[in-house]
Amino acid sequence: MFQAPRGTADHLPEEQKYWRYIESKAMDVASRFGFGRIDTPAFEDSNLFIRSVGEGTDIVEKEMYTFDDRGGDSVTLRPEGTAPVCRAYLEHGMHNLPQPVRMYYFCPVFRYERPQAGRFRQHHQFGVEVLGDADPSVDSEVVELAWELVTNLGLTDINLLVNSVGDPHCRPEYVAKLKEYYSGHQAILCPDCKARLDRNPLRLLDCKVEACHSLGNNAPQSAEHLCYECNDHWGQFLQYLDIMKLPYQIDHRLVRGLDYYTRTVFEIQPVEGGGQSTICGGGRYDGLITELGGRETSGIGFATGLERLILNLKRAEVPVPDLPGPRFLVANVGKDARVAALDLTVQLRNAGVGAILSRGTRGLRGQMRQANALNIPFTLILGDDEIEKGEVVVRNMESSEQETKSLVEFIAEIKKSQGTNR
Repeated sequence: MFQAPRGTADHLPEEQKYWRYIESKAMDVASRFGFGRIDTPAFEDSNLFIRSVGEGTDIVEKEMYTFDDRGGDSVTLRPEGTAPVCRAYLEHGMHNLPQPVRMYYFCPVFRYERPQAGRFRQHHQFGVEVLGDADPSVDSEVVELAWELVTNLGLTDINLLVNSVGDPHCRPEYVAKLKEYYSGHQAILCPDCKARLDRNPLRLLDCKVEACHSLGNNAPQSAEHLCYECNDHWGQFLQYLDIMKLPYQIDHRLVRGLDYYTRTVFEIQPVEGGGQSTICGGGRYDGLITELGGRETSGIGFATGLERLILNLKRAEVPVPDLPGPRFLVANVGKDARVAALDLTVQLRNAGVGAILSRGTRGLRGQMRQANALNIPFTLILGDDEIEKGEVVVRNMESSEQETKSLVEFIAEIKKSQGTNR
């Protein structure tokens, strides 16, 4: 028996209501904030992610699905959504559009990592990006959008964490202090953190190993080592969050996992679970477009995993509406009823009403059970007598009440209710 590859999952029909619920809420919020949708390819030139995400990151070193295609070019399945959007911004000359350009996306992403609850090797993201505006008010708007999405979905026991990681002007001095601090504790660092000490010191603050995590409590804080410009940006950003009455907490350990972040970073986490169960996260990346070959362009965005959102919706027992199903099941009994039932089913669908044709090999009682099993509210019954008289029996499956109607008049009523003349 074949099975789905490890770290992937089939999204079965009974789960689809969660996916459609999240998508509808996300599209609604994004449109109200003035964002337009963009879709990018599932794979890109490998150098796009090496240059943007960073060679020293876990994503590039351990998690990317990279291979040579038949033409000998190195390509990588998309491990995150920001770099492809920035590539599209450059490729299609979006810098000539009114700035900033606001875009959102839904996409699968691929990372080779150990599967666990809410984390898959193929998972799906909703993300937003704002390109072309460095003002801290844009940062606050993006945070507001993320918070509104998560709360509109019905999640309540959540924390909003924010921090500033500075920029290339002030970060080197901070990183030096961070390395100095951790160098004095090398004996208790985990193997990964010993490697990070030279290659990616900021990631030391994000380690989940207990000994390393404890060290981070007394580590130098990035927000206390900002240059004048970054400190001013940070102060205005916090002022805007206060005006918006967003319940944020400053977390000096928050650095995110990608090299391209500058200044603002933020996450939304469940109260129970913390950083290992992050619902959504993002930040500013003012140098990324330049790194990809474009002129200096500011950017900020966030992404959230749909599987992680679904997991949290289920844990919180948030009621999610069922997807609309067929309104009618067309039952048929008798030699000529099958053809008539098929014709009636087609007419109903053409009128814009959901209907399915019952399995004609069953008796009427079995067809009624089929309607109940599928939660279909009405059964339309056609037998030889109904066909001869030009009638149809309409049965309410909840109340068990039924009435006989003229078939022509019934179809006319349906078309009128749907506003169609087909």
